[in-house]
Amino acid sequence: MTKLEEARSIINRIDREMAQLFCERMDAARLVAEYKRETGMPVFDPEREAEVLRKNTEMLDRDEFRSYYADYLQYMMDLSKRYQKRLLDGRRIAYSGVKGAFAWIAAERIFPVGTTVPYPDFKSAYEAVEKGECDCVVLPIENSYQGDVAQVMDMAFAGSLYINGIYDLEVTQNLLALPGTRLSDITEAISHGQALGQCANYLRAHGIKATEATNTAIAAQMVAERGRHDLAAIASRETAALYGLEIIEKEINESRNNTTRFAVFSRTPSAVSPADNHFIMFFTVRNEAGALGRAISVIGQNGYNLRALKSRPTKDNNWEYYFYVEGEGNIHAPNGLQMLEWLQMACSSVKVVGSFISEKKLAEKKEY
Repeated sequence: MTKLEEARSIINRIDREMAQLFCERMDAARLVAEYKRETGMPVFDPEREAEVLRKNTEMLDRDEFRSYYADYLQYMMDLSKRYQKRLLDGRRIAYSGVKGAFAWIAAERIFPVGTTVPYPDFKSAYEAVEKGECDCVVLPIENSYQGDVAQVMDMAFAGSLYINGIYDLEVTQNLLALPGTRLSDITEAISHGQALGQCANYLRAHGIKATEATNTAIAAQMVAERGRHDLAAIASRETAALYGLEIIEKEINESRNNTTRFAVFSRTPSAVSPADNHFIMFFTVRNEAGALGRAISVIGQNGYNLRALKSRPTKDNNWEYYFYVEGEGNIHAPNGLQMLEWLQMACSSVKVVGSFISEKKLAEKKEY
């Protein structure tokens, strides 16, 4: 046997083995897709890919092959994403509003694979997942200028869904009107209450009346349908294109640091991962002196940093409150389990609704 024949024989044997391993790997990718459908996770996970490349290339004991192996791994992961994309084409993602709403923009960027499904309000969108009509729901939980979205926080406290990710969407509000409208023609602007609040100074300065609508996209739809040149909407630039409106003036929101945080809710919590470094939970305390202080002390004693602590009325009894907590660290680590055990003794109720790798900023360009 010549050296060439010997080499080809070795390659043929390896190719047969790799064909079987390839099938096993793609079967595993199918399981990953099923998990991502259940937990409302996107196909593309850049942190996970970077970790796989780092760890797997370190396993090579031949430096000369390391860069080639990294390319091979990246190609395999790209194939896996393409396969998962095909499997997840039928995933249904609920959001509140209509096409063009900021929730729709967030849902489309988080889940470029699947079908976004509109619902008239936060409650019906949340319940669509509880009932199994949709696989997950994208809802706003906080705006950097206007603060918390109280209704969504209340549903997270009382409902059955889990938060498996938080995504930051930079929000830019624009004044939209029918083609040919001049700024001097506009006497009234309609939009969601938070958008109106973000643009209140601009509206006052131009003597424009503010009228509240269910959301920004519905406001744009109303302007398009009513055909009035004295009426404008405050919404995104994507909304202008969807409803045939012109942008009369860009970026009219007062704060240039205007970001909305969107949470992805699903019926199933994400799997425990050592990489998790962010958690969300709720607790209530007994109506006695020092109860809240003890609960907060428990969190700090176990080495966790509080990013947020907020209170809301439980609505069950007058003057009773629940507390919303966002913390940094892995709540599934031994000290986290100890913290939860201590909190159960210090609080009247404790509910963990999310544990995940820290929140991500949504890019303009869709990524798969």
